[in-house]
Amino acid sequence: MEIERQAPKADEVHIDILYCGVCHSDLHQVKNDWHNTIYPCVPGHEIIGRVVEAGSSVTKFRVGDLVGVGCMIDSCGVCPSCQEKEENYCEGPVSWTATYNGYMKPQNKDFNTFGGYSTNITVKESFVLSIPSALDISAAAPILCAGVTTYAPMKHWKVGPGQSVAVVGIGGLGHMAVQLARALGATVTAVTRDKEKQAAAEQLGAHEVLISSDAAAMKAHELKFDFILITIPDAFDVNDYVTLAKRDGVITTVGLLGPYKASLNNMEVAMHRRSVAGSIIGSIAETQEVLDFCAEHHIAPQVEVIPMQDINNAFDRMMDEEVRFRYVIDMASLKEEA
Repeated sequence: MEIERQAPKADEVHIDILYCGVCHSDLHQVKNDWHNTIYPCVPGHEIIGRVVEAGSSVTKFRVGDLVGVGCMIDSCGVCPSCQEKEENYCEGPVSWTATYNGYMKPQNKDFNTFGGYSTNITVKESFVLSIPSALDISAAAPILCAGVTTYAPMKHWKVGPGQSVAVVGIGGLGHMAVQLARALGATVTAVTRDKEKQAAAEQLGAHEVLISSDAAAMKAHELKFDFILITIPDAFDVNDYVTLAKRDGVITTVGLLGPYKASLNNMEVAMHRRSVAGSIIGSIAETQEVLDFCAEHHIAPQVEVIPMQDINNAFDRMMDEEVRFRYVIDMASLKEEA
């Protein structure tokens, strides 16, 4: 379909899209799993491109700059969260404006936004990120979602040297979390039900791999972890992982936007003063911080670059859990078709 993009306003930049990551959220949104999809839906919120036009008041970017756009393109700007530069927790009536599918809390279907599975996009300067020159632009796109979604909670709960961290689920989010936690100085355990991912998790930097289907191994790891980051994207039983946390340990879910498969057993939470928490993406400042952190520590998503014409097959493979870590679309393929 043809998308009409607006010419940039004074505070906006127009971006020629080079690459766009394929996130599991794209699949959920396309399938209307969250019952809020506005059709037609053009997904894509891990965007790498170049500025081709800048508005008259833009000061941060120039034509030719390599830039990124993540999950948000605007927020209310006046609520306490926005004032504290935590736009991802915007408390305005519609919350933040998503890069696609309109407002995070859609009020009606009269307003929609179209994302990065396209050739170009216009975005407010304050929601555009600088891409460090040290990053491989064909691989960097997932940092804008998978990277910051896992980095932000680790920074919030002060993951660092001397801490024991478990990353549950070694997929698009989890494979970034393992690398980031290791670079932050933590001792990292990758938790997966798939024994075939053990070697990959070790290559990513995991000090240990715990197979969650091994009841004896799970029992042996009870009360071991200061921080547990769960990246599973579909409903699961959180109680399977609560007992792994130490006294005062924190269990944070980032992959699931919906109810757990079973009710939380508060006995296990209360007995060791554990905390079960959630986190969603990251702020603009945190997104820039993780981009710079990845450049400094030579961290990169593991990706398979595909043409736009293969997106349906990519979605099918994601549903069947066949994709290794992350797909990235080379948008030149869509431009050639156009």
